[in-house]
Amino acid sequence: MRLQPPDTSPERIGFLLLPRFAMVAFFSAIEPLRIANRIGGRTLFEWDLVSRDGEPVVASNGMTLAASCALHEVPRVPSLAVCASFEPENSIDDELTAWLRERAAAGCLLGGMDTGCYALAAAGLLDDQTVTLHWECLPDFRARFPRVDAVESIYEVTAEGFSCAGGSAAIDMSLDLIRRRHGDDLAARVRDQLIHDQGRRPASRQRDPVIFREPLLQRSITLMEANLESPLGIGELAGELGISWRRLDRLFARHLDISPQQAYLARRLDHAHRLLRETPHSVMEIALACGFASASSFSRAFRRRHGMTPSRLRREALSNRA
Repeated sequence: MRLQPPDTSPERIGFLLLPRFAMVAFFSAIEPLRIANRIGGRTLFEWDLVSRDGEPVVASNGMTLAASCALHEVPRVPSLAVCASFEPENSIDDELTAWLRERAAAGCLLGGMDTGCYALAAAGLLDDQTVTLHWECLPDFRARFPRVDAVESIYEVTAEGFSCAGGSAAIDMSLDLIRRRHGDDLAARVRDQLIHDQGRRPASRQRDPVIFREPLLQRSITLMEANLESPLGIGELAGELGISWRRLDRLFARHLDISPQQAYLARRLDHAHRLLRETPHSVMEIALACGFASASSFSRAFRRRHGMTPSRLRREALSNRA
């Protein structure tokens, strides 16, 4: 999904499907291209589905999708998207990162969908680049890959690569590709077929529209998410924003009907919920990563927020995975 068109027609795009990939994001990327082919009256886009071994891949919803080739069989494609979702780290190893680096060296433009950027960052291909991925994973991704500029946008397309947040954001990214290659009229006709809102732009935020209409609120949430492991005091947070803690408290009450402390705690506990479901870290390690000094205080707060203990959620996640 490169900015400039490739020297081949129809344009060919590869999709590397990692285990537990997000099927909704994958189909959201494919369907606009399929519709563009139909409305355009000719094949404008083609795609290859790639798995590690060429075998079918199970998506996060439990459905299985057939692949057309294995890593070593991939034909020359100008662009290739890494499609992932839950537990992307489990699919990353030396073989995959070496293969991604080889593709990049050969001139293939690489991108990530949903959490696909984890694999690209692990391969060292995203340093000093701006990317996006699903908002739920942003705090963890930023902590792991501090040299990557990870932002909460719908999608990003640059000369170096492309990425989207997953879900319906892939529709927006594919519509942008159709518009750049074949004009506004075709993109509008495809969008009408999809009954898709035309108001979203690449820099649109993924969630909480009320937060991002208020700059101070946006900055405070960003500071919270950047300091989950070592939470700032509310006075420190207000100081970073250049306002009094009383004004910060009124800001949250007016727009979100909760206090800054409640908003901060909720983000730490929601981050813990994801880590418990998707990583092998121990409960105590996750407690520390989310700013709790003891397992007992973490367990009490987590139960109030999510209705179960961290240990129970971990057991259920392991059972569902099995």
